[in-house]
Amino acid sequence: MARVNVELKARDPNPEVTAARCLNLGAVAAGTLRQRDVYFRARHGRLKLRIQEEGAGELIAYHRPDGTEARKSTYVRAPAPAEVGEALDAALGTTVVVTKHRQLLLWEGVRIHLDEVDGLGSFVEFEAVLPDAGDLETARAKVARLRSELGIESDALVAVGYADLLLDDPQVLQRAAFEAMERAYAPYSQFKVGAAVRGASGAIYAGANVENVAYPQGQCAEASALGALVAGGETAITAVAVVAERLEVCPPCGGCRQRLSEFGEASTPVYLGPTTTTLGELLPGAFDREALA
Repeated sequence: MARVNVELKARDPNPEVTAARCLNLGAVAAGTLRQRDVYFRARHGRLKLRIQEEGAGELIAYHRPDGTEARKSTYVRAPAPAEVGEALDAALGTTVVVTKHRQLLLWEGVRIHLDEVDGLGSFVEFEAVLPDAGDLETARAKVARLRSELGIESDALVAVGYADLLLDDPQVLQRAAFEAMERAYAPYSQFKVGAAVRGASGAIYAGANVENVAYPQGQCAEASALGALVAGGETAITAVAVVAERLEVCPPCGGCRQRLSEFGEASTPVYLGPTTTTLGELLPGAFDREALA
């Protein structure tokens, strides 16, 4: 059964001080955990296999938008042996592994995580679990109070998860685009193209060009990737990658620039091999929703 919590994450330059402040608020120390989270390429949201220090495994699928505000996260947990990771890697592919040492404290239905993450440093994370922390608004209020009591400034807030911080977006997106390109259907042009977009959930959607003997019925790789995004229940992109078999840099055609701008912002990065640009640079003065008014 799906569960819900409200989350907030921030960098923490002084974990000992944070721990002392939490205890002064009445938080209860609940032990320390050594966790290894293996992330897989998911079609919807995020999917990870969490392996605890003692070897127990847990499969967690979740949806959580990126952002520095307290965010609602919906998730499903299921016990799973560590060996399940081999099957998931073979079927879906592993994107990144997050290893962390976590000090757990509990306060009024809120899990307070003081995390030391390999390769990233120290963080504090709040997870107000519903219904233990009350309803959605009560949970948000409790997270806001903790942030205030601990003196967490806006510039310390982290908009994405640990996996996203560890991922090198250009390489990950380009690899997904390359894998899609290899499966392109291009018997007439012999020009294979692959595209990948990252949704607001963090999930990656990839597509290839699909040609047709009636040429206008063909479909660009970018259109295929966006179709997968929409089929996955998302309507926003945060990054794009496009690769081609015979070109080092393959910019989207005019039509695909308009397609991409429908789902992204002018600042959305577009990775074209060794070149990085933005949707705004690719399509200045884009026709958007405001133009309809």
